[in-house]
Amino acid sequence: MIKTTSKWERWRRLDILLIAAAFLLVAPFLSIQRTTDFMIFCIFVLAYDLLYGYMGRLSFGHMLYLGTGAYGAAMCATYWSDNPLLALAAGALAGMAVGLLLGPIVMRTTGACFALINLSFNQMGFFLALIAFSGWTGGEDGKSAFFAPLWGIDVNDRAVVFTLVLVSLLGTVLLMRRLTDSPFGLLLRTIKENEQRSVFLGYNVFAYKWIAFVISTTVAAFAGALSMINYSYVTPSFIDPGRSVEVVFASLIGGAGSVYGALLGGVGFMAISNFLPNYIQRWELFLGLVLLALVFKFREGLWGYAVRLAAARNKEENQ
Repeated sequence: MIKTTSKWERWRRLDILLIAAAFLLVAPFLSIQRTTDFMIFCIFVLAYDLLYGYMGRLSFGHMLYLGTGAYGAAMCATYWSDNPLLALAAGALAGMAVGLLLGPIVMRTTGACFALINLSFNQMGFFLALIAFSGWTGGEDGKSAFFAPLWGIDVNDRAVVFTLVLVSLLGTVLLMRRLTDSPFGLLLRTIKENEQRSVFLGYNVFAYKWIAFVISTTVAAFAGALSMINYSYVTPSFIDPGRSVEVVFASLIGGAGSVYGALLGGVGFMAISNFLPNYIQRWELFLGLVLLALVFKFREGLWGYAVRLAAARNKEENQ
């Protein structure tokens, strides 16, 4: 057991370098633009998994927070400042504000109610962006935004945006790993397993759930702001509630409740959705088959299955 733990700790000390190396290696083959999309989606999955994987709250409306960040960054660039860092901050703060506003409502629900109330708010946000506030958001045509060079660094350069997103992804991985390994993360898992027991132990469960929700919406909005900078425009597709299932599928593929599972799921889903349509017109059928395989064979997701196999192998070696 000591041997296994030592190997795992050594791997964890190198994980950031390995993640960075993996994306740097695939960038020349996928293209910088597509690899950037992969990394942004991974940040979004990490944000979602804090709720779903660690706290057990399934949401069908997380695109609301991604879109809020994208529109927040666009509004900042259009009406306030063309500084890209301010746009990123504005997008993240917009997601935080929405989380603080909706948290007292959605976090009082569980199960199907939680999933559907998030979907309802997502639909409302989609309507506001598409119709009600179309004068500011551009409606169906979307909104373009342009950013001035900052300290001689031009974010209109694909390589610069790639570097910015890679650094953001690594920072998000470190943040989520620190959160989930802390007593805060332990309490979230306790709430997932038995919320009443946490209440009995004297914890203010609602406050912890609200904090986790706000962190999730803020990081999701940050991913949306990065996506807006990557494309220099935002459309209602960034907040389309029909796309909320994408992040759910990614969490299931990689394995919910794991930082590395979220990364693997994000990359896996993006690979399926980006490359499979080139060969199979109805690629969604293949995705359905993948989900059936996960349900019946890989219930912990691909990462969970790999961890279980590694643990079984180490157990055999130590016997």
